[in-house]
Amino acid sequence: MLFQGFLNLNKPFDWTSHDCVARVRKLLRLKRVGHAGTLDPAATGVLPIALGKATRLLQYLPENKAYKATIRLGVRTTTDDLEGEIISSQTCAGLSLAEVKTALAQFEGKIEQIPPNYSAIQVDGKRLYDLARQGKMVEVPVRTVEIFQIDILDWREGDFPELDVAIACGSGTYIRAIARDLGEILETGGTLAALLRTQSSGFDLTDSLTFTDLEAKLQGGTFQPLAPDAALQHLLSVTLPATSAQKWCQGQRVSLNSEVTGIVRVYQEETRFLGVGQLQDEVLIPQMVFEPIS
Repeated sequence: MLFQGFLNLNKPFDWTSHDCVARVRKLLRLKRVGHAGTLDPAATGVLPIALGKATRLLQYLPENKAYKATIRLGVRTTTDDLEGEIISSQTCAGLSLAEVKTALAQFEGKIEQIPPNYSAIQVDGKRLYDLARQGKMVEVPVRTVEIFQIDILDWREGDFPELDVAIACGSGTYIRAIARDLGEILETGGTLAALLRTQSSGFDLTDSLTFTDLEAKLQGGTFQPLAPDAALQHLLSVTLPATSAQKWCQGQRVSLNSEVTGIVRVYQEETRFLGVGQLQDEVLIPQMVFEPIS
């Protein structure tokens, strides 16, 4: 069977995103497989996987993400999580939740963030983690990211207290950097102890499949990928009559009486998803034709 659509994968611990893509390729016997929103190996949770022609839809997925994170205070590491070497540690048993709340409030909204030295960001064509492993220190470019909401879920006191938080954020946000910077503000040091992604690119953890789930469904012959337009519901939609739909699927621009502008989902007869187009001055321009009409 040729699968076309999306898989909402619950990424296991200690797997890279690339490992997951390779495993899905093997299980589904499918060459065209891609993913949205890379997750670090130590993180778990939602990793959207595109199958077949749906790989061309990855660029149109929504960018917002949500996480549950555990931050350990009193510790600094080379990678800003527990995977790296400890740079320094200091007990901070006297730290109060009130102090943490005040510091954490500084991260809501649009903030300037320096990504971790161990990250996939490129500087002069080279990945930061490759440069860091070579012992080369470079200036990491500051980026603007947006944190929509941070909620404290739990607070555990001790010599190295831990804070559980729920974070809703925009694309490009490093949760490891939030843990590190929170520790800097509190003058205790901080590092990320655990990370679970609960939402990404329109997919939710509650609907995700583990590899065990996926293998069971494949063995039982019940696996069906999510519809290709399932994660595109943030885009407005337009419907074409049959004649215009055929022309549009052949790469032609078609006229459409609509007040909608921008990137849209395109359908024929409201239910047949044809692809993604751009509406400009009542002209619908093909951007990605998913299902041609013969």
